Amino acid sequence: MFDFLDLEQYDLFGAFWLTVQLTVFSAIGSLIWGTILAAMRVSPVPVMRAFGTFYVNIVRNTPLTLIIVGCAQLLAYTLSLTFWAETGSESLVFRMAVLGFVLYTSTFVCEVVRSGINTVPVGQAEAARALGLNFVQVLTLVVLPQAFRSVVAPLANVLIALTKNTTVAAAIGVAEAATLMNTMIENEAELVPIAAIFAGGFILLTLPTGLLLGWVAKRVAVKR
Repeated sequence: MFDFLDLEQYDLFGAFWLTVQLTVFSAIGSLIWGTILAAMRVSPVPVMRAFGTFYVNIVRNTPLTLIIVGCAQLLAYTLSLTFWAETGSESLVFRMAVLGFVLYTSTFVCEVVRSGINTVPVGQAEAARALGLNFVQVLTLVVLPQAFRSVVAPLANVLIALTKNTTVAAAIGVAEAATLMNTMIENEAELVPIAAIFAGGFILLTLPTGLLLGWVAKRVAVKR
C-alpha cells in the first residue's frame, strides 16, 4: 500500500514501543500522585486542601509543552538532576518526559478520583469514623475502593488523552512516535501517507484501551 515509502529504514515498532512505555510509566505515576492530590483536596486539614487546590488549578491550566520542556531545562540541565540516569542520555530525557506527564496528568486524575469520592454516601464515612477509624483508614478502606469503581470510564478517558499527549515528548528529543513521524516527513516529503500510518498506530493503541476499560467499568460499577 505504501510501496513508495521505504519503511524498512525506520524503526516504527521501536518508536511506538517507546510511546507505550511513556504511557505506562506516566499512567502509574499519575494514578498514584493524582490519588494523593485527591486525598488532599478532601482532607480535613486546611493546609493540605489549599495545597491540593492550588496545585491542580495551576498545573492543569499550564501548557503541557511548557511543563515537559521545563522539566528538561530546569531540572536536568540547570539543576543537573539526573534521576539515576547519565546526563545527556536518552534515558534522562525519557525520565524527564515521564515526570512532566505525571505532574500534568495527575491533576486530571485528581479531579476524576475526587468526583468518585463525592459519589460515596456520606453516611458510610460517618459510620466508619464512628467505629474509630481515622481519616486515612476511612479513605483507603471505605471510600476509595468504591470511588475507583465508579470512575473507571473517566479514568480511561484520561489514559487515552495521556497516550495521545506523549507526542509532546518530541519537544525534548524523546525518540517516540511523533519524533519518528517528523523525521520521516523530512526525509520522504510524503505528508498524507505518513500521517495516516501514525494516526492508525495511535488508533490501535487507544481504541482497544477504551473498549477494554469500558467493559471493566460496566463489570465493576457500584449498584446503588
